Amino acid sequence: MAQTLSGQTIEIVKATVPALEAHGLEIVHEMYSRMFQNAEIRDLFNQSHHGDSGSQPRALTGAILAYASNIDNLGALAPAVERIAQKHVGLQILPEHYPHVADALLGAIKAVLGELATDDILAAWGEAYWFLANILIAREGHIYHNLATADGGWTGWRDFIVEKVQHESEIISSFTLRPKDGGPVIRHKPGQYLTFWLEIPGHPPVKRNYSISDAPNGSTYRISVKREAQGLASGWLHDQAVEGTLLKVGPPAGEFVLAAQPQRPVVLLSGGVGLTPMVAMLEEIAANHPDVPVHFAHGTLDGSTHAMGAHIRTLTEKHHNGHTTIFYQTPRSQDVSGRDYDVAGLIDADWLIANTPTDDADYFLCGPRPFLRALVAALSLNGVASDRIHYEFFGPADELLAA
Repeated sequence: MAQTLSGQTIEIVKATVPALEAHGLEIVHEMYSRMFQNAEIRDLFNQSHHGDSGSQPRALTGAILAYASNIDNLGALAPAVERIAQKHVGLQILPEHYPHVADALLGAIKAVLGELATDDILAAWGEAYWFLANILIAREGHIYHNLATADGGWTGWRDFIVEKVQHESEIISSFTLRPKDGGPVIRHKPGQYLTFWLEIPGHPPVKRNYSISDAPNGSTYRISVKREAQGLASGWLHDQAVEGTLLKVGPPAGEFVLAAQPQRPVVLLSGGVGLTPMVAMLEEIAANHPDVPVHFAHGTLDGSTHAMGAHIRTLTEKHHNGHTTIFYQTPRSQDVSGRDYDVAGLIDADWLIANTPTDDADYFLCGPRPFLRALVAALSLNGVASDRIHYEFFGPADELLAA
């Protein structure tokens, strides 16, 4: 395995940046088309993120461009590498899958660029691909080892039974999961997610990630799932995953996590179903970190979509330095200010800066793209250091990472 990239490869890859800017998305679509001819490789991916309107091709295009642009400064990509490795572990991607991607990528470059894709360019991109692939393979191997050897840990797919279904709002339900083998489960880091392999009649295997919505207990996990209007997986879970249903589950993954020993005040900001990892963090702080100030701010449409409201208020009220602020975008006539919600409208920059400790808090954000764009930008523009801004949302982190 090469430890460094050759100077010639670095020079050639950087020289291809203009071509990637012009043709990168076309190359990525061609690459996925080639990869997905192999059903085993196709089934590794969440197909809802692909296609002409899918976000994954745009995300990968941005990642390839970032890699080429920073090929001589790879330290800048370390956070992205960790995010990718965690996603790969959730999807059970293994070393033997990487050659398929290499063949598809190089074939796509040749097919799209034609005569511009000289032998030197293809050789340089082959070297650059395997340099990064070997970094990922090594990191993923370390993660797999830790998961396999931890108390209650496992690799691959483990059978879980739906032990309890709890309806949290008109659109969100929680599912408590216990392993079929009766053994313990690895104590996840609050903020992590589980990956599910769902076998839905009439469809290829479906892969989905769902955040764990409770603090670690060593015995069970809870996920809280929003029924999406066109959501194949979420609709199936809401309609079919009754108590006793068997589900295939991968081990916890993800780098969006609460520190094991928080040293600063914590602000949890969520929009919609983005509250799920935040509830896990809040439960952990309430149970084990009584001296850590915590402020939970959540925005949702109205009382019909508001999940876990009473549970969240109880947790912060019992915490001697805990606060909750609930925003309803358009309260209904039966939604009572001061009882059901605190502020009508959206969480905005002015409220955030005026009501949270921007000088020293760690901020955790999860929600829709517009929510994240606005609040991450507001925090950055008001001097909150990037290492104190942590965010997650459900789908590939494409345009937000680029911003």
